Amino acid sequence: MRVRVPTLTLAAAGVALIAPATLPGAAAALPPEARTAAHGEGAGADPGSGRGAGPAPAAGRDVPAVARPERGATTPSRGRTTTAPPRTAAGTAQDRAEGAVTAADLLAKVGTCAEISSGRYRTDANSPATVPVCGARGAVFWKADLDIDCDGQATVHCNGQADPLYSPSTAYVQSDGQPLNAETLPYIVVPAASSRWSPGASGVRGGSVAAVVYQDRVQYAVVGDTGPSDLIGEASYATARGLGISSGPSDGGVPSGVTYIVFKDSVADPIEDHQAAVSTGERLARQFVADN
Repeated sequence: MRVRVPTLTLAAAGVALIAPATLPGAAAALPPEARTAAHGEGAGADPGSGRGAGPAPAAGRDVPAVARPERGATTPSRGRTTTAPPRTAAGTAQDRAEGAVTAADLLAKVGTCAEISSGRYRTDANSPATVPVCGARGAVFWKADLDIDCDGQATVHCNGQADPLYSPSTAYVQSDGQPLNAETLPYIVVPAASSRWSPGASGVRGGSVAAVVYQDRVQYAVVGDTGPSDLIGEASYATARGLGISSGPSDGGVPSGVTYIVFKDSVADPIEDHQAAVSTGERLARQFVADN
């Protein structure tokens, strides 16, 4: 789960953007007290899930979860631009091909919200709670920002040097027991279960398939990580790239305009198989458009 930190100075930002030339070794996870200072988890977090103390068990699934270091969200979030950054150059042909069900098709079905959360979420630690989780036939959805999650396997762009608050673990792991790879696997982050909303009760678990929509792009992803119980709006480095969003772990993301549609009781198996997520997502997206 990306840590939302205060705005960097220009000098510090320059350093943060320099990725190492060679693949570094896996960085150690920050100690619990450091994570608690960097996040701001609500008091109602489920002790068995999320940044607070590892993920909730995925009922009926054999995707194992790993315990995560204690994380909170008591400090201000990282700075935000007031306008979305320019889109990156068009993604790969595969990225574009994931739009057989178009962004317009999906967005036409999420114009109104039947709130299922008992309260609303903040997009950053110092922002007001304005984002509800909404229910629909076959899915739940929310509209928020997109912060970059670079946790999991250490890679060229996701590591302890590129991201000072990098964690080598993810809430859900690959079929071989390794953490997910944020640089190559599109995944989203869901809030830890709380009295506000329990994802599992809505059929949302590790490996659930989501359609993430930004402007005219659709990126299929899996639920791969959990975060503070009061924050929402985060996805992996690979998800951002697929949507044409700046993917830098320290300065990437967008402040608004991203729609997350998670299909109830869906699964990509194994969780690291993106093509399984795409094929399942396309099928369920067509059903979602037909049913709503």
